[in-house]
Amino acid sequence: MTPPDPLATTLRTHLGGTLRIDHAGQTVSLGGWVHKSRDLGGLVFLDLRDREGLVQVSFNPEWTAADVIAAAAAVGTESAVLVDGVVAPRPDGLRNADLPTGEIELRATAIRVVGPAVTPAIPVALGKDAKLPAEDLRLRYRVLDLRRAALQKNLMLRHRLLQAARNCLSDDGYLELETPILTKPTPEGARDFLVPSRMHAGEFFALPQSPQIYKQLFMCAGFDRYFQIARCFRDEDLRADRQLEFTQIDIEASFVTREDIIVMAEGLMKALWFEGGFEIDIPFPRMGYADAMERYGCDRPDLRYGMEIRDLTAVFATSESGIIQGAIAAGGRVRGITVPGAATWSRKQVDELEAIAKSAGAGGLVRLKRHEGKLEGPLAKFLSAEAGAQLGLVEGDLLLAVAAADRISSPALDRVRQECAARLGLQDPNHRQFLWVLDFPMFEKDPETGALAAVHHPFTASNAEDMSARPDAPETWRALAYDCVLNGTELGGGSIRTSDPAVQARMFELLGIPDRADQERRFGFLLEGLRAGAPPHGGIAFGFDRIAMILAGAESLRDVIAFPKTTAARASFEGAPSAVPQQDLDELHISLKEQG
Repeated sequence: MTPPDPLATTLRTHLGGTLRIDHAGQTVSLGGWVHKSRDLGGLVFLDLRDREGLVQVSFNPEWTAADVIAAAAAVGTESAVLVDGVVAPRPDGLRNADLPTGEIELRATAIRVVGPAVTPAIPVALGKDAKLPAEDLRLRYRVLDLRRAALQKNLMLRHRLLQAARNCLSDDGYLELETPILTKPTPEGARDFLVPSRMHAGEFFALPQSPQIYKQLFMCAGFDRYFQIARCFRDEDLRADRQLEFTQIDIEASFVTREDIIVMAEGLMKALWFEGGFEIDIPFPRMGYADAMERYGCDRPDLRYGMEIRDLTAVFATSESGIIQGAIAAGGRVRGITVPGAATWSRKQVDELEAIAKSAGAGGLVRLKRHEGKLEGPLAKFLSAEAGAQLGLVEGDLLLAVAAADRISSPALDRVRQECAARLGLQDPNHRQFLWVLDFPMFEKDPETGALAAVHHPFTASNAEDMSARPDAPETWRALAYDCVLNGTELGGGSIRTSDPAVQARMFELLGIPDRADQERRFGFLLEGLRAGAPPHGGIAFGFDRIAMILAGAESLRDVIAFPKTTAARASFEGAPSAVPQQDLDELHISLKEQG
């Protein structure tokens, strides 16, 4: 005798997708949606769907009354129904090995339509090779789209990952604490969503870009370890891996160093990937920011393949190419990657790579290849035999280089490297290369104005040795920041925080907020907390939607979020954003400008 279904209610005894051959002979009541129906003239078959899967329901004169068969034949697709019957083995030769319930069927004795459905705007029942409806239609009719098994599987995985994160952090002594959704506008690198106050004319709340300041205040308040599955909001352009509102696993701890946070975070990643069905090894390798930029051209390098960037300036120093000599004279370098086996790529294929480099700011690509024992390419004639040998190209190699300042060559070569890897089939999603990137710059300087901006955020602590050795050169300071990267994708980032209020005030000065009164106006609640006695503290935040997307094998965040926004920043299923009545605007003390 099988135990009672834990999801049984007064209307159903089981979820149909959980029925198996062990249930044969049991009388059950099911509730679900009509996935497909087949009327064979006196015999009716329905595929009944619930969140656990499909089960076949058969209506046959041998066990079903005629009026019940007639009612089953009239039920529309996607209608919600209740069905009673007896679980029975399917006849030999009619079993379906592709379904977990394929050995049995429900021999129905009663059916009741409890939720009649109109003709579905988009199909839910799709064959293996069927093409999905256009995404804009699927987002418009999201309720129907969410009935698809693939999306339900993704959201169930999302649930399990959330619980795994909670369990892992709770077991480590972290407290799940909530922070406000209506907050004070603060500069954190993206635009705030502003919320007008009805009771305080002309004043605004902001939706949080992150719980950053609040979690630091928790540390000042003595809670020691905090986490939150936090909803965050940023008014920025959308793309496949970004939404206006998103979820992050937000973490902070007291009396810690960078090492403590990294060890905790690796344990969390191991728990999440295990829940997703994968074993990963810890600890993760580590790499300094400067090394990552030099070897890969970006701060989130994909380590699944080689093609590292090399400095070839010395090789080309004696080249007679005016373009290259001009770039070197201007303080630039010649840097490039070697692509094995790409010497046979066509001129058109390499031109496409050059277009990618140009889109990232480069003037073009230096192209050389070793083909049939010879060095070939537009610049081959400008290189001596000795210099050509120093390139180290073997038969079939293609060299792609950029002559420019690092700020131009790094992003260009990064994009070219990724495209070459994609063409060569080197981006295997089952090959997981985790990495910590450490020692980020504390600030970045605007090349035109010289103004400093925080690379991470204004509350990151700087390396004390750098501050002491070069107090007047903050652009050279390294931050106590760290990013967790997987296969070229940033999963999360964090830092040790500035816990000394005097040092925090100095950071605000460097970031263009020299006036103490202005600092108090904008960040007084944080400074007040730090002045109350702040422990050394730090944390990290992981993009949960992105992690769920990777573990689900999905192509877009929209496939792991129940009700996402479109790339046009609209919720098309509900018609938001939308205009509001003038009376509501008047109550909020808002007047609209004429567009034009």
